Amino acid sequence: QVQLVESGGGLVQPGGSLRLSCAASGSILRFASTGWYRQAPGKQRELVATITIAETTNYANSMKGRFTISRDNAKNTVYLQMNSLRPEDTAVYYCYATEYRGAGRLDYWGQGTQVTVSS
Repeated sequence: QVQLVESGGGLVQPGGSLRLSCAASGSILRFASTGWYRQAPGKQRELVATITIAETTNYANSMKGRFTISRDNAKNTVYLQMNSLRPEDTAVYYCYATEYRGAGRLDYWGQGTQVTVSS
């Protein structure tokens, strides 16, 4: 059973920074891709950033240039560095991981971490 545990959320002022971490219970090398989604109150969950096992990254347009996703395979951890935060970045941020086993695909999710951007 794969577990993903997020940390690093909190309250930050506009323009500030936070770094989120997502620690996996096993090797993240088993995952074809990992990344982050977020969900604000009353809105659908949306993609934030992804990183593949080849370390190819992808960002939602509104996060480009402000957010950076990275991974540390030795620590089985994925990070999301968030800079220049805006009030509209307020949301619960979820870590995810995708694993392919034979012809099947498995998606795993963390429990989420709250990020609040407010003065």
